[in-house]
Amino acid sequence: MAITVGVPAETFPGERRVALIPKSIDALAKCGVHILIESGAGLASGFDDAAYRARGAAIGSRNNVFAQSDIIVQVRALGANPQAGRADLPLMRSGQLVIGFAEPLTALEEDAATAATGASLISMELVPRITRAQAMDALSSMATIAGYQAVLIAATTLPKMFPMLMTAAGTITPARVFVLGAGVAGLQAIATARRLGAVVSAYDIRDAAREQAESVGAKFVALKIEAGASQDQGGYAKAMGEDFYRRQRELLTEVIREQDVVITTAAVPGRKAPTLVTAAMAEAMAPGSVIVDIAAERGGNCELTRPGETYIHQGVTIAGPLNLPSTIPFHASQMYATNITAFLKLLVKDGTLNLNLADEIVAGSLVTHQGQIVHPRVRESAGLSVATVAAGPSGSEGNQ
Repeated sequence: MAITVGVPAETFPGERRVALIPKSIDALAKCGVHILIESGAGLASGFDDAAYRARGAAIGSRNNVFAQSDIIVQVRALGANPQAGRADLPLMRSGQLVIGFAEPLTALEEDAATAATGASLISMELVPRITRAQAMDALSSMATIAGYQAVLIAATTLPKMFPMLMTAAGTITPARVFVLGAGVAGLQAIATARRLGAVVSAYDIRDAAREQAESVGAKFVALKIEAGASQDQGGYAKAMGEDFYRRQRELLTEVIREQDVVITTAAVPGRKAPTLVTAAMAEAMAPGSVIVDIAAERGGNCELTRPGETYIHQGVTIAGPLNLPSTIPFHASQMYATNITAFLKLLVKDGTLNLNLADEIVAGSLVTHQGQIVHPRVRESAGLSVATVAAGPSGSEGNQ
């Protein structure tokens, strides 16, 4: 008997992505997976119902998707869609598995509400950054798009062209772009700005970042400051102390003063984004300069960022865009669907769901199970004692 995977339409305001695209269906069918799509779920991403039907998926109502599916895959599960997502709670049931972005370290009330339904929740934010899980790393996929789009925002906002041009009217000097944070988003921003012809420099507190930034064309800015351990065992950035950030801001002031564009990308999962660019630093930039703060959803790396707004402060444009991947929904959905498909192929074998709690990928991303919040970091954030979850396969979720 095949496992049914349901794909509901996204209900978060402005969300245009979809969790699976028609091309995903062929690979999943080989694992014994039947796909049920809510009518219209893929339209905003460029995939109509006919494209899903042509690949063998069934189309149904939202109620049917939840009622008939063993696994629900979403871009935004309840924690990442706390208002509209509550309407789905009565549709969820014990033994059902939900996979999606869920903001589990901060959406504690939503975690508890999901646990109360009896559904198991896998959060894509918590997928460990290990070799086996690279194909499931949805955060990196979405960061790639955010870094690319941030540069396009800057390029269309800056009252200059990015490349150096030799013209009959004289030489146009290239724009100077500074990228703060050389993670996935930062590296994509560097590469994109370089392709547009800008002179790019970058900074990151991680030791490994210099080589990575230089490999895509940036000049790495070295600051005389001790960073210590700047990432956790899962490969994600760690929050540093306020003394570190204060010293960092002092050293960065002179660097930022000379830039046409500053793109900030520093985020720490489950924490407010660190302030890297103060008001004084922004005010030191020349009129017409641009700051694009990719970390706006976490409060922003710039002291002046207004999440969701673009405005001008003393001649400097400050953009705090939200949900950048959704602005390029076709390819964002394609990449996310690849991540989801890889995860489903780990979980489903020959039409049977095997939620193996001994697998480090499953254990590292499982937030709720059998009516409880089970992830240690989430429980710690919620002030709960660390739960002990029996390791081993659990296939009952696929047979409800």
